[in-house]
This record gives sequence, structure tokens and C-alpha cells, in this order.
Amino acid sequence: MARVRQERAEITRQAILDGAAVAFDRAGFGGTSLSDVVKRAGVTKGALYFHFPSKEALARTLIDEQFQVSKDVPALEDPGLQTVIDLTHQMAFGLRTNARIRAGIRLVIEFGSFTSPDPSPYNAWIETCRSCLTPAQERGDILPSLDVQDLSTFLVGSFTGVQVTSHVRADREDLHTRVVDLWNYLLPGIVPAPRIPLFDPAGSAACRAELGLPAPQAPVPVG
Repeated sequence: MARVRQERAEITRQAILDGAAVAFDRAGFGGTSLSDVVKRAGVTKGALYFHFPSKEALARTLIDEQFQVSKDVPALEDPGLQTVIDLTHQMAFGLRTNARIRAGIRLVIEFGSFTSPDPSPYNAWIETCRSCLTPAQERGDILPSLDVQDLSTFLVGSFTGVQVTSHVRADREDLHTRVVDLWNYLLPGIVPAPRIPLFDPAGSAACRAELGLPAPQAPVPVG
């Protein structure tokens, strides 16, 4: 019986998170009430408070959902620049298909939602990038003159801007294309010229297969 109760409790918890994600994604932190969450989740307020003591606790749980995208990075034997490129496409895919990730990212961006801004989600992504780009630089894939910490900070800021712009202009329908643009413009400035062909701005073949993305189109010959 204890296992059955635990399973039911987890089902309820996930339903609450799903309902909260839809509500936060559509209305943001300030525009969402716990009554909205209860209605969308199909649970009672008592069940909600059993799992989450406040709206902020719900929001912070959803903010942490985005890091599921990078959960496998620490286990990689040979992370590098292509790992970071793939992560940007995996996050783009999550933003287009997963309400929890969309809600979490919206909550991060809404600085005024909480009492004081919380830089920890940005810092966590910067550290993930740094952990991949440091060995890449040691292998000669990143120019030795570059500061990897600064580069990682720039990448996280750039992706944030790209995805927000894509959301506003195209409801993120063009997000993968915009991410490819980001890398096409960036790679010549951070990678030694002879090594640029080693990296695919559209994501590795394995990444594209996992996400169901089309293969990149070959450039059309001129003349």
C-alpha cells in the first residue's frame, strides 16, 4: 500500500508541475495564481500545498527542469565544442516542445518575479559550457587567446537573446535556424580556421537523429 500511495503522490506532483508549467508559460509568474494551477492540474489546493508550500517553490522547481537537457554532460568522456552546439539545439527543441522548459526559461528571464534576481540558473549554464570548452581549448579546438569563462558567459547570453527574439518574432518556429546562424557567425571567431570543418552548426548527426531534425542542406554552388 505504501508503494501505491507513493506512486499516486508522484502522479499528483507531476500533474501539478504540468499545470503550473502551462500557466506560467502563458501568463508568467505575476499573472498566475495558485487557483490557476489547481484548475489546470485538476487537483485540490490541499494536494498542491502538500507538494509545494508556495507559488515560488513551484516556480523554482520548474526553473530546475531546464537542466534535464544537460544532465548527461558530466558523464561524457570527451565533451567539447560540438557538445555545446548540440546542447543549444537540445534546449531549442525543449523550448519548442516542452511546456515545462518554456515555463522555466520564462521564469528565469522575469527578473522582477521574485524578491531579488537569482543568477544561479545562468551561472549553472555558464559552468556547463565552461566544462565542455576547457578541454576543447586544450585540444586546440578553441583559440588559445580566448578566455573560456568569458566565452561561456557570452554564449549563454547570446542564446538567451536568440531564443527570446525567436519567441517574439516567430513563436520559436525558426529557433533552430537562428541557432545555426549563431554558430555560423561565431565559429570563425573562436575556432582555428583549419578546425572549423570539424564542427556542425546544425548539430551532430546523433543530435539531429535524437531530436528528429533534418540534415543540414549543402550550400548551393555559385556560377
